[in-house]
Amino acid sequence: MSIIAARIDNRLLHGIVATQWVPEFHPQRLMIIDDEYANDPTKKAGMRMAKPAGVALSIISRETAYANFAAGKYDDHTIFIVARDPQTILDVIQTGQVVPTLVVGGTVFPEEGSDAVQVSSRAYVTKDELPAYRAIAGTGCDITVRYVPADKPVELSSIITL
Repeated sequence: MSIIAARIDNRLLHGIVATQWVPEFHPQRLMIIDDEYANDPTKKAGMRMAKPAGVALSIISRETAYANFAAGKYDDHTIFIVARDPQTILDVIQTGQVVPTLVVGGTVFPEEGSDAVQVSSRAYVTKDELPAYRAIAGTGCDITVRYVPADKPVELSSIITL
């Protein structure tokens, strides 16, 4: 099994991911799956500056990630994935990968009047995301809400029905 954990975080790779979450999971590779950053050389270069020492970093598009997982490219790595939305994680699972743990960290603050449910002080789940979270939970993945590793893990299913 190559994937050891995944995280939903709208900021992708930033200080908390680099200095707290990477040491928490000890991956060989930190994988950012995001089309916008993968396809923008300037954003990609800026994000590479936050790369934690001693860890390989991939900033790749969804399509590249899914193709590489399907081809077994990362079978000999331990990987920590960071993405902005649960559908990305579900798509990785649908390539045949197992994601044992998903941490919901920070998400975009929803627009006023949206159907989002606040699951922590920094994270929301929208009605559109519920099917993806339910499908991920259905694979046996442990989904918790935590901004930093020191936070007490809260099962997402204790906040919303999965």
